[in-house]
Amino acid sequence: MRSYTITEIWDIPIRVNTSLLIFLPILAWLIGSGQQIELYAGLIGGLTGADFDLAVLRAGSTPWLVGLLAAVGLFVSVTIHELGHSWVAMRYGLEIESITLWILGGLAALKTFPKEWDREFWIAIAGPITSVLVAVGCYGAVLVAPNSLQVPRFVLGWLAITNLVLAGFNLLPAFPMDGGRILRALLARTRPYGVATRLAARVGVLFAFLFAIVAVLNFQIILLLLAFFIYGAATTESKAVLLDELLEGLTVDDIMTREPATVAASTTVDAFGSQMLRDRQPIHLVVDESGAPVGVVTLADLKKARRADRDATVGDIVRDVQRVDPDADAFDTLVELQSAGAPDAIVQRDGELLGVLSESDYAHAMTIQRGFRSTVTG
Repeated sequence: MRSYTITEIWDIPIRVNTSLLIFLPILAWLIGSGQQIELYAGLIGGLTGADFDLAVLRAGSTPWLVGLLAAVGLFVSVTIHELGHSWVAMRYGLEIESITLWILGGLAALKTFPKEWDREFWIAIAGPITSVLVAVGCYGAVLVAPNSLQVPRFVLGWLAITNLVLAGFNLLPAFPMDGGRILRALLARTRPYGVATRLAARVGVLFAFLFAIVAVLNFQIILLLLAFFIYGAATTESKAVLLDELLEGLTVDDIMTREPATVAASTTVDAFGSQMLRDRQPIHLVVDESGAPVGVVTLADLKKARRADRDATVGDIVRDVQRVDPDADAFDTLVELQSAGAPDAIVQRDGELLGVLSESDYAHAMTIQRGFRSTVTG
């Protein structure tokens, strides 16, 4: 689903995912309907001593107003939670790409995540601490707000409770939530970063299965979605760290294909198929009449083209890909290419063609690294 930038805070784009726009009115209805208002009014009153007139809170369209304000307030709280992470990360000199709000909360995307255990610890714990501070602020506002402001007092009290729940839930050691990252940071004090990640990821997968079981038994759709998210994110993070370890110290220059196979843009798709068979190369550099590179074409591109139009030329199917520097870090380049949705690139330095970079280059490099490491450790 798409995300839309709604504002910027500290030069960080704040984005709203389509899933949140769909879920927000549902959440407003859940908060403002049924016995929820009476339940929370009693809970807030018990914690703060505030009195609520249920007749006022239930009158006319007021429940919808209560639900809407509470739902929006929740995601404002989530934004502040993510800004807590971001503030500490920026204090360490790390760049924040964006904060995205979606159906399961918020995500602060860091361009690079620190491997120093103490930095990760403080960045991770900053979110729950921020939520606790927001809860304290809302609690204080309930105490000083006049009794005539029934709706604002109720919403502030609801947000005080919800922010405490948000902080506590995020502290569960279910990687990659805050508690899971805190667990990894503590494990990394005495273990290699990769080992700490794999251990934390296993704990996260365990929590994902527990959440899934509880969700199925209680018909909780949101909890089931959360279980899938934790499972997917934990396994993805573990694989990413493994890749980072395998590619550690390598640059694009170390793994790229030098002197790649080339094909003229004017070549027909059928003729290119025969050439690819002869060259036995999964990726070809496409050049124009002057020999200048214009992009790349792969076996997957060829298959699509032959199904659509066998008379097409390579120039019709060529893909313009990123240009990368040979001295760039191999892992960082892989992350950048995957984020852009194009795994291939042309390698140039000061406009001079040096080679191409593809998924097969990464696969070959990782195969060699695995074999080398197993030989060394064996």
